[in-house]
Amino acid sequence: MSLFDCTDKVAIVTGSSRGIGRAIAEALADHGARVVISSRKQDACEEVAEAINAKHGQGRAVAIAASISEKAALENLVQQTREQLGPIDVLVCNAASNPHYGSLDGISDDQFRKILDNNVLSNHWLVQLALPDMRASGGGAIIVVSSIGGLRGSTTIGAYNISKAADFQLVRNYAVEAGKDNIRVNAIAPGVVKTDFARALWEDPKMHDRTAKATPLKRLGEPEDIAGAAVYLASDAGAWMTGQMMVIDGGVTIGVGQ
Repeated sequence: MSLFDCTDKVAIVTGSSRGIGRAIAEALADHGARVVISSRKQDACEEVAEAINAKHGQGRAVAIAASISEKAALENLVQQTREQLGPIDVLVCNAASNPHYGSLDGISDDQFRKILDNNVLSNHWLVQLALPDMRASGGGAIIVVSSIGGLRGSTTIGAYNISKAADFQLVRNYAVEAGKDNIRVNAIAPGVVKTDFARALWEDPKMHDRTAKATPLKRLGEPEDIAGAAVYLASDAGAWMTGQMMVIDGGVTIGVGQ
C-alpha cells in the first residue's frame, strides 16, 4: 500500500472551487479520498465536484457552499459532510481573504477584523468542529494553508501577514493539545502562487518577472506545486509530523535568487 494512500478518507477543503484549494482537493481525490468542495458559491463548488466525479465516479466529491465568515455556515458544512460522506478524517483550511492592499497604518478597523476573522478565527472554528470526529475515529489530519507572508513584514499586505503568522501558532497549539488523540495539525506556507487570490502580486508582467528572477527556481508557483504537500500531510506518509510549517516557495525565503 502506498504511503500516500487516502482511500475512503473524508476530507473537507475550504476555498476549493479554484486555485490552491482546488488543486489540493483534486490531488486528495486522485489518492482515494472523498472530498467536500466548499467556497462561497454553490454553483462554483458543483462545477469542481462534477469534474472530480467525472474522473473518479459518483460520490467521490460533493459540493457544500459555506462562508468562512459565518460560524453557522461552517457548522452546517460539517454537519452536511457527516450526513453525505461520514465523519471527517482530513480538514484543509485553505480559504482566506485580504480586503486591504496598502500600509498597515492605513487599514480600517473593519478591514483588519475581517482579515483576522476569516484567516484565523474561522480556522479555529473549523478545527473545533472537526476534532470530535477525529477523536472518535482514533486520529486525523488538519492542514492550514498559511503563507510565507507570516515569516516577514510587508509594506502592502501587513495585516494579511499578521494573520498568517497567527495561523502558525494556531497550528502549534492545536498540535500540542490534539497529539494525544493521534491528530496531526500542520501548516503549509506557500510563496507567490499564480492564483486569482494573489493576482495583484503577479499579474503585472514586470512584477511577475521581478519576483521570478529573485526566486532560486526562477519561476512563480502553480497550485499543483502545493497539492502534493497536502497529500503528504493527510496520509500515512506524514504520520509522525505535527505542529510544523512546510515552506513551499521556490526558495524565496532562503535568499536572493540572483
